[in-house]
Amino acid sequence: MLTVQYAKAFPEMRINSVEPGFIKTDLNDNTGTQTVEQGAEIVVRLAQIGPDGPTGGYFDANGPLPW
Repeated sequence: MLTVQYAKAFPEMRINSVEPGFIKTDLNDNTGTQTVEQGAEIVVRLAQIGPDGPTGGYFDANGPLPW
């Protein structure tokens, strides 16, 4: 809900939420199935999105996710 509200409040910006996946980190004793680099890919991709890109959405590496 916060993502959608920010997207509405700042229409000149692209504001989205990201699900990076199950990443190997110290927080989960490195039991994740993806590397940090793999998880960061979607974050970087959306950070570089152009002004005509989506806003107010929820995404993982495969595309939009339902709220």
